[in-house]
Amino acid sequence: MSFSNELREHANPVFEAILQHPFVQGIGKGQLPPEALIHYVKQDFEYLNTFMQIYGLAINKSTTREDIALFNEQISFILHSEIHPHNNFCQVAGVSYDELHYEPLAPTAHHYTRHMLDVAQKGSLAEILAVLLPCPWTYQVIGDYLYETFNPTKEHPFYDWISFYRSNGEMNVTALFCQRLDELAKDETPVQKQQMLDHFVKSCQLELAFWEMAYTNETWPVSLEPVT
Repeated sequence: MSFSNELREHANPVFEAILQHPFVQGIGKGQLPPEALIHYVKQDFEYLNTFMQIYGLAINKSTTREDIALFNEQISFILHSEIHPHNNFCQVAGVSYDELHYEPLAPTAHHYTRHMLDVAQKGSLAEILAVLLPCPWTYQVIGDYLYETFNPTKEHPFYDWISFYRSNGEMNVTALFCQRLDELAKDETPVQKQQMLDHFVKSCQLELAFWEMAYTNETWPVSLEPVT
């Protein structure tokens, strides 16, 4: 079994919990409160900004042009392609995508981004791949599950979102990340592999928590007026 498959097998209960989460089920059923969609887009916009920063840190630790190209292409993908599923949510919620930018991170999103940044700043390239991989991988699994379970037509309100993330959709980086991680893992010690497993599992748990954050409209415990 490849190292990436070992990670996936170990985290499978979290993947299953994500598929059964009411936000994910709501995408499949085409029924979600507008406020949940809006909160998700606000938080994911900021989360993806951090994701691009981590790709930059990965480029800094890359020693081959192939790795540099891989991460550089993913920055471009987020900037130019991953706005499409956000726009789908905004259309259903009846809001403008441009109005939802630059929202302060909620506690869960803040925790997730700092977890990834900490690993990216202190860890190896293999650790960076391990901490990043759950994001594209869980979304691909969600896209495939929703497409196969609900068989959406183009009239489905979230057809574009589901089609974007399924295996033959626009986001196809999971296999590339798994392949590169497996190559790097061959030179890692058992202790280093355990660290990579820990990073991967924590990111999976925080993917699940992110859906819960959006569904419950999570904010900080005390609301304060912005400083002017």
